[in-house]
Amino acid sequence: MSKRTGGGRLVAFLAASAVLTSGCVGSVDAGELPGLYRSKETGGEVRLGSDGTFSATGVATGIVPGRADFRGRWEFVDSPSSRDFVHLAIEDGGLGRIGGVQLYPSGRASVEFHADPDGPPSLVLTKVTTP
Repeated sequence: MSKRTGGGRLVAFLAASAVLTSGCVGSVDAGELPGLYRSKETGGEVRLGSDGTFSATGVATGIVPGRADFRGRWEFVDSPSSRDFVHLAIEDGGLGRIGGVQLYPSGRASVEFHADPDGPPSLVLTKVTTP
């Protein structure tokens, strides 16, 4: 009986941990997203404009080799079934044949590129408070 109770406690603990961990990212306010984000490691930057445009300079997304400059329009996607993300619709072939990529908000002050949706971030950019 104690093994069964211990197993039940473990399941309850894991379920509570999952809820708490998913809550750490918190809800994203699309109005707080515009601004300049910079990688501390590479110096690459993404600027999300309040007018729905974006520009990326020297960004290594992990999706294509090397660093790239690209621009276009962005849209926040508040997904009820998966993690919220920012869709970057790329103009003028900035990443070759790739027409769009996703940035994933991580808390209130950073965004991440994920080359593999199930893997770790390929690039983390932190919001710059003073340009």
